[in-house]
Amino acid sequence: MADKEVRLFGMWASPFTKRVEWALKLKGIEYEYMNENIPFSTSEELLRLNPVTKKIPVLVHNGKPLAESLVIIEYIDETWKEGYSIMPKDPYDLAQARFWAKFADDKGTMSLLHVFSKEGEVQQKAVEEAREVFKTLEQALEGKKFFGGDCINYLDLAIGWYAFWLPIIEETANVSMVDDANAPLLKAWFGRFLEVDVIKSILPPRDKTSEMSKIRRNQLLSNMP
Repeated sequence: MADKEVRLFGMWASPFTKRVEWALKLKGIEYEYMNENIPFSTSEELLRLNPVTKKIPVLVHNGKPLAESLVIIEYIDETWKEGYSIMPKDPYDLAQARFWAKFADDKGTMSLLHVFSKEGEVQQKAVEEAREVFKTLEQALEGKKFFGGDCINYLDLAIGWYAFWLPIIEETANVSMVDDANAPLLKAWFGRFLEVDVIKSILPPRDKTSEMSKIRRNQLLSNMP
């Protein structure tokens, strides 16, 4: 499917940008990718398109901008109805998927930010919180190959960045949060998710991502009071 009026503003290593790219790829939508030099600078065009949060990703469709990755994924599935179905069709399943996606973003992402940017007792507390979040998240995966069942869907895309970026965060911060003892279902899902062709075809280079992660953590630690 070709749609030349689709542009995506993102950053090559941004997990939230990848959420949107995965959705576009699953739908077979052609798009123009605009890479932002974040965190060093933000283009004037991005600021014009998203003056509220001034963040990536931003999807532009027929000249109309849309921000926030999970909102964009829903828009993509609703706009291009044919082909791969991303959002669950059953209202209850859809509500549950949205619930778990919000849980992961509100609880897991914040814990990971503290794990990544802190040291000592503060970091250890964040590690324990993150481990509880991931253990709880497994409830949505019990008895299933993917969060969407036999195939990946909205919740897999929402949480999918953990599969690639979380091990890098663990290595960078020298901690362990998802393992066979704490969250075996999630750990196994990591491997299955990253083997899906659409997913692995647009993952950023791991070595480059890891190196950037180390530099960013050192910057954050050096700015601590």
